[in-house]
Amino acid sequence: MKTIAQFIDDFLIAVDFQEPVKVTPDTELRSLPEWDSLAALGVIVMFDVDYGKTIVGDDIKNCVTITDLYKLLG
Repeated sequence: MKTIAQFIDDFLIAVDFQEPVKVTPDTELRSLPEWDSLAALGVIVMFDVDYGKTIVGDDIKNCVTITDLYKLLG
């Protein structure tokens, strides 16, 4: 399994923020300036393509931080 640092790198690529943002494991998703339904869709695609894991919108809604997203890999 990838480390959380590698997961964050994948997350940043998947979400493709227009402006660089600093993301840590404790970053709250809702605090990110461009966190919206399109960003969430990018994360769903990332899980499917990069990790071979299917998640849905409700899985993401239940996540508060990047660590919460990372735990979905487990």
